[in-house]
Amino acid sequence: MRRLYLSFYNWIVFIGWVQVSWSMILALLENGYEAVYAAVEQHLLFAQTAAIMEILHSIVGLVRSPVSSTIPQITGRLFMIWGILWSFPETHTHIFVTSLLISWCITEVTRYCFYGMKESFGFTPSWLLWLRYSTFIVCLPVGTVSEVGLVYIVLPFMKASGKYCLRMPNKWNFSSNYFYASIFFMVLYAPVYPRLFRYLIAQRKKALAKAKTTYNYTQELSTLISARGYSSGCYRFLSK
Repeated sequence: MRRLYLSFYNWIVFIGWVQVSWSMILALLENGYEAVYAAVEQHLLFAQTAAIMEILHSIVGLVRSPVSSTIPQITGRLFMIWGILWSFPETHTHIFVTSLLISWCITEVTRYCFYGMKESFGFTPSWLLWLRYSTFIVCLPVGTVSEVGLVYIVLPFMKASGKYCLRMPNKWNFSSNYFYASIFFMVLYAPVYPRLFRYLIAQRKKALAKAKTTYNYTQELSTLISARGYSSGCYRFLSK
């Protein structure tokens, strides 16, 4: 049941990101980067908001991803799509939207395809494994610069509109300022980004080293079985 559910989840979200990617490509070719957000908005909101489930997956132990790294990634993405892009139309025609979506689409199409195959078939091709643990090297810096750039661009509109601000006096006796909260979000990138990048580099080394070890073991086992003439049933037994 766990594998069935995770297979269904990963393939559904994979399809969502493929739709975002396809709509983005068509918009770029036909009308330029200014039309990208309008073309992808519905698919983007669905595909990224569905990732809320990944926090729950991590909490209940359906996946091995730590909650400490899952929550910042998901909440940061939700802040960008709902708190910035959806809330402030002034950002929609900026080129940072396109660079952001390109980095997200490459990362997410690869990631959800990888986990979809892993849960559905029990294996992934070596090229997909490499992409899964390598695309972030370029996509993460590009995505981070785009996110910070979009927040910076929208700050004047945010301050002028006073959107999502709660001012005193009120019945809750509490005030909040979305403008300063967004600045705080920008500042958080300084300590969070290096930590996240180091974590992903460590995961990459671990995953690729494990894949290399498994490949070498399989090659040696296959050679041994061929040399001694064991049956395919014996191969399956020894490989376990």
